[in-house]
Amino acid sequence: MSSTPIPQVTPEQGLIAELVPAGARVLDLGCGDGTLLDYLQQVKGCSGYGVEIDDDKLLACVERGVNVLQLNLEDGLALFEDRSFDVVLQLQTLQHLRNTEKMLLETARVGRIGIVTFPNFAHWPNRWSVLRGRMPVTRALPYEWYDTPNIRVGTHADFEVLARRNGLKILDSFGLQSGSAVRRWPNLRASVAVFSFEGSAEPAL
Repeated sequence: MSSTPIPQVTPEQGLIAELVPAGARVLDLGCGDGTLLDYLQQVKGCSGYGVEIDDDKLLACVERGVNVLQLNLEDGLALFEDRSFDVVLQLQTLQHLRNTEKMLLETARVGRIGIVTFPNFAHWPNRWSVLRGRMPVTRALPYEWYDTPNIRVGTHADFEVLARRNGLKILDSFGLQSGSAVRRWPNLRASVAVFSFEGSAEPAL
């Protein structure tokens, strides 16, 4: 009997996978083609669901054997009960959403732990580009200002403030740059911000 091949994940996805406990029940919001969830299922014994809106990516998930639901994240997560997952992933999705704050709170409600990633606009090449009078175009922000799907721009430091204001307790935070974790000065030195959190802190007044 031939075994299902383990999917090849990017270095960034591998670092995120390290944050997910073995055997966890996972909800992956904006799961794309299901590669990471497939990897978590095969390598770490996880279970769960992906959420995706794109038809082609949904089909790719089904072909991988990944459970997937077609939902628009702008509509929230009312379908899921409180603490119904151990980990909720929001990888490179927050910057596309109009209801960013609501989705963070929903993530903390539905999952015991939330993990988010998003482009860090404070990365030094972005700052340099703005100083020269141009919006940045980089690997993490690959679009021109006029055709970008990103409707939000934020920084590593901005998320810390947002989390504190909404009573989210940050468990871990770092940056990603060229496939490696950046823990020293991530707001300056990393193109992608990474946070894991839970909803147990008191909201800031």
